[in-house]
Amino acid sequence: MSGAVPSLPTRGDAVLVGMQLVDGVDPAPREGLALVVEDGRITRITSPDDALGAGAAVIDLDGAFVMPGLINMHTHFSLSLPGAGGDAVSGLSPHELALYMADGARRTLLSGVTTVRCVAEKGGADFALRRAIAAGHVPGPRIFTAGRALCCTGGHGFDSDDTLECDGADAFARGVRSQVKAGADLIKLMISGGIAGEHEEITTPQLTREEMAAAISTAHAWGRKVTAHAGPAAIIAEAVEVGLDCVEHGYELTPEVARLMAENGTALVPTLVVTRAGAFFDDLGVPTWMQQRSLGAGPRHMASYRYALDAGVEVLLGSDMPPFWNFEGTSAVVRELEHMQSGGLPAPDTVRAATSAPARWLGAEGELGTLTPGAWADLVVTPTDPTADVAALRDIDLVMKGGVVVRDDHRRADVSSG
Repeated sequence: MSGAVPSLPTRGDAVLVGMQLVDGVDPAPREGLALVVEDGRITRITSPDDALGAGAAVIDLDGAFVMPGLINMHTHFSLSLPGAGGDAVSGLSPHELALYMADGARRTLLSGVTTVRCVAEKGGADFALRRAIAAGHVPGPRIFTAGRALCCTGGHGFDSDDTLECDGADAFARGVRSQVKAGADLIKLMISGGIAGEHEEITTPQLTREEMAAAISTAHAWGRKVTAHAGPAAIIAEAVEVGLDCVEHGYELTPEVARLMAENGTALVPTLVVTRAGAFFDDLGVPTWMQQRSLGAGPRHMASYRYALDAGVEVLLGSDMPPFWNFEGTSAVVRELEHMQSGGLPAPDTVRAATSAPARWLGAEGELGTLTPGAWADLVVTPTDPTADVAALRDIDLVMKGGVVVRDDHRRADVSSG
């Protein structure tokens, strides 16, 4: 190589042929089509013969299935749970933490997750990482971030700088504004206890109605949606009544509260894998009290998820665990999708919960989550049909972001045509 060495490419051109298209809109795959990608975006969906005149490199997928890249709506690149593994992350210097998070972002992208929603990160490093990925300095998914989550004094997550302690309505309004000032795309509230708080219970309500209302109204005034870490039904109902846009976990929903969520358009990111994560906790040396609380919550958690499905709540993919984590024979994000499907969500709807539905929540409809003209060419390729069984995503063998192939297990991208 001679001359200047460029940054990583962030946009590319390509023509994809020989595929079965799962576009994130139609429930079933379509064949006999080609995708034309120019400057990172899909410009045409046409016949293969017509596409070959585009002049870009041709990638023949030999009958494989192409679907939008996954959108993980509950991601923490700086996650530090109780235990030795989490202590090691908490002990990183700011520079070490930034590099650690960049490695997590790279591994997340290679696992097929092309967009993430970060819902509490340490030290503002998420904003720097977002800029670095966009500039092509490091590889990673597109990032939407809440910055630091807002909790009460001693509330869930208080012992890490991925949260900001606030008390009273005025303080929560200021907390929202501080995260918007830092560059947050959304706001996250900790409205109840959870699995990882030693001196609380999942059922512990932690914010008052006035505090939630102040935070939510302030965020909405600034054009930001609000999501909430939440377990018990009663506090979720209060938050929904004052305008909450999304619930994380929802460990203890009731049919009545699920219906209230559906009526108000409040989405659910169930994170089912976190109450079925014994091997992950063992990897990190998570203490017994947390493992017992997590695994013990599993049956009630699944029942809550089914209440949400029955009520018509829109559910969205979110792993909480690092999306790329090697877990039970696949990645954590795929294992979450398998739990969502086995819990009652049909496979085509599970695909939508991982693609077009999160894109709508993020306000990125038409840009992300579908393979349609005008959208970014963010996609994954599998040999079998994910709309028949999301376990097909255990075998992702090509990942593209913005028309740039970032993973190609079969070297298909070497195929070209004039």
